[in-house]
Amino acid sequence: MAIPWLTVLQIVPWREVVNNAPKVAEGAKKLWSTIGGKSPIPVRDTQDMRNLNPAETLSAAQLQAYVTRHDSALDALHAQMLESSALIKTLAEQNTQLIKRIEQNRIRVLWLAGLTSVIGVLVLILLIGN
Repeated sequence: MAIPWLTVLQIVPWREVVNNAPKVAEGAKKLWSTIGGKSPIPVRDTQDMRNLNPAETLSAAQLQAYVTRHDSALDALHAQMLESSALIKTLAEQNTQLIKRIEQNRIRVLWLAGLTSVIGVLVLILLIGN
């Protein structure tokens, strides 16, 4: 059986969510500034591979191929990390906007409930007075 939406919305601690939204957005911005400003690790110079000890079990060509593969994998991971941090930043900004709108709607609903109550009381007074 699915939980009714009203129950789910009542369970959420909205005041905490609203209070923490700026912290989440600020954390995402810090993550983006930390990750987004970094450049990928530079590719190693092939000259370093020529200075290998010949007694090692792998040949220089094998080591070069190994390093090249890992450099390209590292570049791909760095690109994925940049994309992920940009997505996190965007989601945090959207979350902040959503929470602001939810808070505005909550205040409007409270005002409307109060206004409806006042109108209801006035209607009852008018009905009872006649």
